Formats: sequence, structure tokens, C-alpha cells
Amino acid sequence: MWGQKLKHHVVGFCQDAGVSDVDTGVKVDDERPDGSGKTFFGQPRQLATIFGVEAWERFSFYGMQGILLLYLFYPADQGGLGIPKDTATGIVGAYGGAVYLSTVLGAWLADRLIGSERVLFFSAVLIMIGHIALAVIPGGAGVAVGLVCIAIGSGGLKANATSIVGTLYAADDPRRDAGFSLFYLGINLGAFVGPLLTGLVQTNLGFHFGFALAAVGMAIGLVQYSIGRRRLPKTASVVPNPLPPNLRTRAIVIGVVAVVIIAIAVATGILNVSNLVTVVIVVTLIAAIAYFAVILASTRITKTERSRVLAFIPLFIASVAFWSLYQQQFTLVTIYADGQLNRDLFGWQMPVPWVQSINPIFVIILSGVFAAIWTKLGSRQPLTPLKFAAGTIVMGIAFLLFLPFANGGDNTTPLLALVGILLVFTIAELLISPVGLSISTKLAPKVYRTQMVALFFLSVALGTAISGLLASFYDPTNQVPYFGLLGAIAIVIGLVLAAITPFVRRLMAGVR
Repeated sequence: MWGQKLKHHVVGFCQDAGVSDVDTGVKVDDERPDGSGKTFFGQPRQLATIFGVEAWERFSFYGMQGILLLYLFYPADQGGLGIPKDTATGIVGAYGGAVYLSTVLGAWLADRLIGSERVLFFSAVLIMIGHIALAVIPGGAGVAVGLVCIAIGSGGLKANATSIVGTLYAADDPRRDAGFSLFYLGINLGAFVGPLLTGLVQTNLGFHFGFALAAVGMAIGLVQYSIGRRRLPKTASVVPNPLPPNLRTRAIVIGVVAVVIIAIAVATGILNVSNLVTVVIVVTLIAAIAYFAVILASTRITKTERSRVLAFIPLFIASVAFWSLYQQQFTLVTIYADGQLNRDLFGWQMPVPWVQSINPIFVIILSGVFAAIWTKLGSRQPLTPLKFAAGTIVMGIAFLLFLPFANGGDNTTPLLALVGILLVFTIAELLISPVGLSISTKLAPKVYRTQMVALFFLSVALGTAISGLLASFYDPTNQVPYFGLLGAIAIVIGLVLAAITPFVRRLMAGVR
């Protein structure tokens, strides 16, 4: 589930890599110099503020996403919009890709204009507005307004919450890793509970009540954050690299022009729901290629740094392949749970969105296991390219595990079988997502660290958008080609990466 929780899966690893936090060395207001005083489970009390807003944001985000696809393709007599399934999956994929594209914008606004704390606050407001729009505006207009607001807001919140948590600790504070683990727990609790409650409400009262519950959850998180934000360290509001005044007008003009172009494209039909996912894929691909080109062509990086950037290219490709399959939890798996899964529990029909709550449980359980394994192995643990290769191969195997149940008829796949398949999804996730941002910072040239992190998120954005496009080809009456081909492709990509790992390792120039 970290397709969309990726930033939150990696926070512990990113601290070791030195990414996205500010080492202030300043004790927060509620604490004495020895770290005692008012605390939140032994952590700085201000962690509760970020813990709360993230938990409620994940509650609303995954709660809404658990019912979104169903709302799009269910017929009107079941409360849906009746959009064709292939178009509906494309919309969900494009939306998911836009969330990760927006993280780049959120980080830029924080670094250059208003600081992380303000971006987080305004992003939370925008997310709440988006959920309200889905709840109260009928038809396609509500979907358009709601998803645009949530995508931009989620990107801004995702890009800055981890950074603010980092400001709560001095670099040598022994509570640091435990604090991020607690923060991560809140995220997964929200992701677990959200689909359960919104799915239950949607099943009994209707889609708009489910969206309204997501809006209420985000509102609770926003109120709680508004009360606690004044206690956050001043460094959370610092603008690290302020944009010079003479460039602000240019930035505003570029932003306005971009909005106008998009509005014209929508008004003229050039950009529509049918081609939206393709447009997002193309834009993301162009952005990624441009990022690589700018970094590799720079005269400000050394020969060794350029070699490491080249080493990141096969990892980028494997990451795209992984997320293209993994993110189908929100498209294919939802459709599969609706039509193929036996959801009967002792005579009671489990709501379809509840399937989205399976992954967070496995992540909570297994993330500690994986961390312990890597810690135990130390320098003997597999090289990063091999972890990426293994994650991609395991993800392919997860798709092949659908084959024994292919074409078995409507609602015949045992629930336990899908639980097992999603367990394999999670294992693949934990082989790739916890190390993705970390390796991007390790391979990054000193002057392009942020851009390399952005590149990794672009791989997630590209894979997420592709997942929506791929799901449009799923045929429930002939499932073997879909699961077999995609699973095989992922396995081949993983095997190729494993085979070229010695070459990639040389390019990494000492980085593991």
C-alpha cells in the first residue's frame, strides 16, 4: 500500500541517508534539556501533532481510494457514475500518478517559497476541500474537482511531513529512529482503518456518505494540527533556499500559463478522461528524461558522480516495472475483489473496499522483520540492485499466483487466497520501497540530491499511471494472458537486473 505510502515506508532508512530532514540540535519547547518533561510515548510532544495529521490524512486518503474506482464504474442504480471500467481504471491511475508528481511541486514550494510547515497546513486544507467536493458535488464535476485537490494536497503533505518530523530531533538524539517508527505506525493505522469504515458506510449508506466520512477524518486531522502547529520548532517554517524576488514573478507567470494551457486543453477536448492517463504517463516520462539529461550534462558533477547517476537508470526502470504491478491494488485488485472474490464470511458479504486494509497489516508486521534481517546481516546483506531485482521478481510471482484461480467463475476465489497473494505483494514492496529513496540520495551528486529524490518519485508516478493503463486491458473472462504476461515480464526484468548487477555495482563506485 505504500505504493502510495512509499515516503512513509522509507523514513527510517532516509534518516541514515540524510534526506529530507533538518538537523537542528534544538530541543522543542515542552522538553527539558535532558529530553524529559511532556512527551508523546517518550518522544517530543510535537510528534503527536504530525502523527495525528498523517494518521487522519491516510485514513481519508485510503478510505476514499478504497471506494473511488467502484464509484466510477458502478451503474447509476448502485450509486455509481457508470463509467466504463477501462476508463475508470485510467482515471485512478492518472490520479495516483498525479499525487507523486505533486510531491515535486510540494517540495519546491517548501524549499523556495513558504517552508514545510505552511505547505503542510495548506495542503491539508486542500485535501479536505477535495473530499468535500467528492461528497457534495454530483457526477463528473465532483470527481474532477475532488481528485485534483486531493492529488495536489496529498503531494504537498507527503513531501513535507517527514521533513517536519526531522526538525523535532537533534542529529544525535537516540530517540530519532523510534520516533520515526511511531510516526510510521500512525500512517499505517490510518491506512488500515480508512477503507474499513468508508467501505462499511458506502455499503450501507452510499458513496457520497463514504466520501463525507473521509472529509470528516481529514477535518479532524486538520483541526488537531491547527491546534498543535504553533508548538512546532521554528525551523519547520524556515525556507531553506528562498527564491529571489526577481524570479518570483517569473514562477507565478509560468504557473498561470500552465493552468491556462490545461484549462484550454480540457475545454477543447484535447485532454479528456479517455486519454488522461496517457497524458500523465507522457508528461512524467518527459520529466524523468529531462531530469536525467540535466544532471548527466552538468559540469558541476564529478566523473564518479556521473557514473553513479548512470547506475541509477536500471534501478529506475525496475522501480517503474514494480510500481506498474504493485499499484494495481487500487485498480485491478478492486475489480477482482468485486467480481471474482468470494467475500462471504459466515453468511455476511464483506465490503469490497475492505480488501485495501489487508496490505497495511502485513506492512506493520513485516517491516520490523525486514529491518531486523538487514541489521543482522549488516555488510553481508544483498546489494541494492539485487534487492530491486528480487522485489521485481517477487512482484511478478504475485501476479502468477492469480493463475490457479483464473477463469474460475464469478466470486469463486477464496478470500484466503487473495490474502496470501497480497502478502507476496507486501514482501515485494519491502524489498524495494524502503531502500528506494535511500539509494537515490546515496547515488546523488552533492548539488543534485533533491533532484535525484524527485527522480525516484517520478518512477513511482510513472509506474502508478501505467498501472491504471494496464488494468484497462484486464478481461475477467480470460484472465490467463493478463496475469501470465505481466508476471513473466516483471520476472524477466528482475532477472536482467540481477544479471547486470556486477556492471551496475561498478558504476555505483563504492556505494552499496
